[in-house]
Amino acid sequence: MPTALGLAGLALATVPAIDLAQLQNAVKLEALLAKAQRLQDIAYATEGRNRQYLSPGFANTISWIKDTIEATAPGYYKIEVQPTTFQVPSADNPFTVGGTTYNAQGFETDEGIPVGSWTGVPVVAVANLGCEATDFPDATGAIAVILRGTCNFSVKSSLAAAAGAVAVIIIDYETSTEPISGDLGPPEGLVPTAAILYQDGQAVLSLIESTPDVTADLSITVTETQSEQLIATTKCGDQNNILMLGGHADSVTAGPGINDNGSGSVGILEIALQLSKFEPANAVRFAWWSGEEYGLLGSYYYANNLTPEEAAKIRLYLNFDMIASPNYITGIYDGDGSAFNLTGPAGSAEAEKLFEDYFTSQSLPFQPTEFSGRSDYAGFIDIGIPAGGLFSGAEVLKTEEEAALYGGAAGVAYDENYHEAGDDFDNLNHECFIQMSRAIAHATAKYASSWEGFPDRGYPIRRREASIRKRRAPHQHAGGACGGVRAVV
Repeated sequence: MPTALGLAGLALATVPAIDLAQLQNAVKLEALLAKAQRLQDIAYATEGRNRQYLSPGFANTISWIKDTIEATAPGYYKIEVQPTTFQVPSADNPFTVGGTTYNAQGFETDEGIPVGSWTGVPVVAVANLGCEATDFPDATGAIAVILRGTCNFSVKSSLAAAAGAVAVIIIDYETSTEPISGDLGPPEGLVPTAAILYQDGQAVLSLIESTPDVTADLSITVTETQSEQLIATTKCGDQNNILMLGGHADSVTAGPGINDNGSGSVGILEIALQLSKFEPANAVRFAWWSGEEYGLLGSYYYANNLTPEEAAKIRLYLNFDMIASPNYITGIYDGDGSAFNLTGPAGSAEAEKLFEDYFTSQSLPFQPTEFSGRSDYAGFIDIGIPAGGLFSGAEVLKTEEEAALYGGAAGVAYDENYHEAGDDFDNLNHECFIQMSRAIAHATAKYASSWEGFPDRGYPIRRREASIRKRRAPHQHAGGACGGVRAVV
């Protein structure tokens, strides 16, 4: 009597090789929209009405994706629910001055979160914006309070350290409704740094002015969070030459995140389901990441925990983060560096060219988008894995030239509902959604069939000397995808 494994092998033996046009045409808008609606239903069935990575909405998203794959493509994929553990800035860092306690948001560096606890230490106000050494009084043993603006947080923190400060409190802009999440970059020469709201900062400055010898207590801590993410790899195909596709499955807390990034999650899910009708020559791996909106947590966790041998088997990583923006552009990651002067690892240029050729064949416009470190490709590029992908735009305003190319409204954001409650099912641009999803199917079929013309990875993998995230700047989503970035200035 044949075993279950034998039956699975018999079933796979009857599956045809991949046909580029068939896989592409198998992706239907109706199926994409039905799955996007399902993600909204999952979010709205929870109290938070979102899919934030620590929420029931996110856990239910991962379960639904897993169940959908297992029901539609039984036995085709090796499925792993990967537990993840992250250290993130604590939500409550008490900063007490003159008997009043304010909440401070701790900042990160490239190597973690500087922490510390101080009781009864002096607190000093820094002149101007704390961007020059002359702005600082003697801050020996004190907490330096500095207005946000003009120069990077790292400059303020390093100058405070040089003046003798033990920590820095940044007063956020008046328009901010919650303390900024900040990134200090390389940790050398800095002190622990955190931010408070503008109105809280003004109260602290008034107290410092009226009570020159006032003291403060401050505690900056980290919280360990646990989540999970889903990895599905075809059982057939060359496991030493893997094509990997990914997109984050989490949303921000404000809403269900149906464009950001329900669209990318659904796009790669639909392609994973349709791929199961074929037998790839090369293995294909799909990933639905956790914690992208809080600093690319899941994808970095995955990349940083790959052994060199495992990393060498991934020939290319393709990232899909926002592929149905209502006022869209068709952005292709600038793998060859010709537009933004940052070249991806060898193979990234070829991935860019593949998408360019595809959209050209469809008589569709496209443009380069920057590897800015703002989405889940960053961890792969950092360890030398070539990357590419598509992006339809976030909060940047569409130009007149782009409106002439793609339609839509000039002077309006690519996605006016970016990171808002309004990023729901009705926020999706159907034309963009199907165009980009079929482009993903084309790339999947191409590289699952053959790596001909694609650069050899080589071995060992060359890890980059500096993280791509060090290049990132706030509010440049036109060139870098949707989230996961903390402000640097």
